[in-house]
Amino acid sequence: MKLYDTGVYLLNGSKIVEDNAEAVSRIKAETGRDIQKDDAAKNTMAYSILTGHNTSGNNSKLKIKFDAMASHDITYVGIVQTARASGLEKFPIPYVLTNCHNSLCAVGGTINEDDHLFGLSCAQKYGGIYVPAHQAVIHQYMREMMSGVGKMILGSDSHTRYGALGTMAMGEGGPELVKQLLNKTYDIDMPEVVAVYLTGKPAPYVGPQDIALAIIGAVFKNGYVKNKVMEFVGDGIANLSADYRNGIDVMTTETTCLSSVWITDENVKQWYDTHGRSEDFKYQAPGDLAYYNGMIYVDMSQIKPMIAMPMHPSNVFTIDELNANLKDILGEIEENCNRQLDNDTVRVSLRDKVVNGRLMVEQGVIAGCAGGTYENICAARDIIKGNSIGSGEFALSVYPSSQPVFLGLVNNGAIADIMVSGATVRSAFCGPCFGAGDVPANNCLSIRHSTRNFPNREGSKITNGQIASVALMDARSIAATAVNRGVLTSAENIDFELTSPKYLFDRTVYQNRCYFGFGKADTSAELRFGPNITDWPEMCALTDNLLLKVVSYITDPVTTTDELIPSGETSSYRSNPLKLAEFALSRKDPAYVGRAKEVQKAETARQNGEDPAEALYELKEVYAALKSAVAGFSEENTGIGSTIFAVKPGDGSAREQAASCQKVLGGWANIANEYATKRYRSNLINWGMVPFIIDDKTPFENGDYIYVPDIRKAVQDGAFQMKAYTVKGSGVIEFTIKLGALTDDEKKIILDGCLINFYRS
Repeated sequence: MKLYDTGVYLLNGSKIVEDNAEAVSRIKAETGRDIQKDDAAKNTMAYSILTGHNTSGNNSKLKIKFDAMASHDITYVGIVQTARASGLEKFPIPYVLTNCHNSLCAVGGTINEDDHLFGLSCAQKYGGIYVPAHQAVIHQYMREMMSGVGKMILGSDSHTRYGALGTMAMGEGGPELVKQLLNKTYDIDMPEVVAVYLTGKPAPYVGPQDIALAIIGAVFKNGYVKNKVMEFVGDGIANLSADYRNGIDVMTTETTCLSSVWITDENVKQWYDTHGRSEDFKYQAPGDLAYYNGMIYVDMSQIKPMIAMPMHPSNVFTIDELNANLKDILGEIEENCNRQLDNDTVRVSLRDKVVNGRLMVEQGVIAGCAGGTYENICAARDIIKGNSIGSGEFALSVYPSSQPVFLGLVNNGAIADIMVSGATVRSAFCGPCFGAGDVPANNCLSIRHSTRNFPNREGSKITNGQIASVALMDARSIAATAVNRGVLTSAENIDFELTSPKYLFDRTVYQNRCYFGFGKADTSAELRFGPNITDWPEMCALTDNLLLKVVSYITDPVTTTDELIPSGETSSYRSNPLKLAEFALSRKDPAYVGRAKEVQKAETARQNGEDPAEALYELKEVYAALKSAVAGFSEENTGIGSTIFAVKPGDGSAREQAASCQKVLGGWANIANEYATKRYRSNLINWGMVPFIIDDKTPFENGDYIYVPDIRKAVQDGAFQMKAYTVKGSGVIEFTIKLGALTDDEKKIILDGCLINFYRS
């Protein structure tokens, strides 16, 4: 694998010319024409699709309208509630509501199924598409029924990726979907585009997860594709089926890219034909001379079976490398994990799993949009067939990604072969990807063909003394490990033959159960509310000045959205902003909620016309320090809120609750050295929180107050940076804080206090 240090030109889809002093003359010699880099950049597939959906008239400042959207049952309630409060009348584009996260309805009494009935009533009232629980995971349904070459799809799940089918898809926080429901736009600058040139043919024992993990390992830490579009090209793509491409593509989210798109060919045409949607196919490729801002060159014939060790998909090794260096690698991983957890009572333990020189794992899972595809499960069957997974600790569960996929596996005999081995087969469910399914025992190691292995993604509860770990692998090597009854094994070390049975898609499964209401809104239909479904609390506009108390200070290199608001059982409360907020940072900084609530008392008093210092007595000293040190300081129209500092927050999930829970608890800003993803920064803005940036060493600590004068004017004027003051006891320190670029709408949203207020006004 090679990452190019410069941009590259791609001639006729195959010849790579690095962007250097000789590039222009080389290309002229090849083509007989002069080149302009800006013109060549317009020949990417990404540029064509983005400009085709742009409504701004300015292809540098995009205002995108999508062709369709999708949400699942831990996001659609909040989205519809926000849209209702903002004036929603009907869904203007196809909006798919799936029920694949809280499918088990196992936590919180009736509230999960209450959400599902609310979703069905929304589809009926506003004209949506409703996919009941266990029918399909969100991304498999969108692949099967909603993708289309050249289309754009927006989803409220970070793994919204259908690029292998020629569709540019993006995962964002709920407020961005609300904007589309209200006929507004998705506003971004034209992103840079990085080519992923695939060549060679993967070995039979190498699966899509192996290719994906190799790419993630090469680009995540250096930010090579952060907020850029990954455009897959190269002669090797012809060696991959559409299903295989889907398995690579969905994992591009873990690189922190904005989106992805692939060339389309006969394999993709066959995929659309099989799914009865031939009209949604067309051939798609870059122009004969395209410019890319970088290139990842991947020889797939050289990729070996991979494993991503805890606690990130970028923590990759070949399985052979790990097995050859167990003591050293496991020791380093333990140390890094325990440093990240920062919990003296709970320790990750991996070296004790080495028995007779081999690493023993207790659980295997093949699931979801990444692992549960038809071809992945067929490949796992080919390895498992005729074997037993044994009666020991090791267990294997398999989740087909949709009922049509399940049906195809039943018809070709794969399900029977898998079940006879001792493995269990479940219905379509995303739980193993976010910590709500197949929770292993304490101190166990689970190997999963799923999307993430962040802390707690296996369902452990650090604050309760419970810890387990997840490593990501391809279905083939998981099956190989199952054959060896839990001994970590590369699929390369197992003799098997891929049978590759043909897939026959049967949409009758959906026709007999799903609700297809787009274009048939029934405005007289009543929404069905359960007792846990509540409206968002009122949020006030941005004040002239801000006084912020730092209530959490996180120094980890990266902070995931799972650490800001845990996944797993907390998902049951995502229809209730106040209850969900109680879980904010609970597994990273358990004291956060209490600290934030103390500060919120002062702001509540201020909004009620009372003295904030009577509600929070320490403010008396803070006010006195500021009056003596800052000319013109006034308590008048100074909002009081909490803030967190994190080095690089927001990696991972698109869930808006990572920001909204802070807002509900009185948060008014985040301060960071940088934001891990565009979507997390957008979530902060859409909930009226100021996304501050600080370059230097922070002049504040946890518990300090920060005063930002004239913040409202700074936002209005689009000021890039401003003065701020840290209050430490009776002392005051002046420093500079940055705001970063904001669009006109983003300014207005922050000024109004949140997206709901913005649309109301």
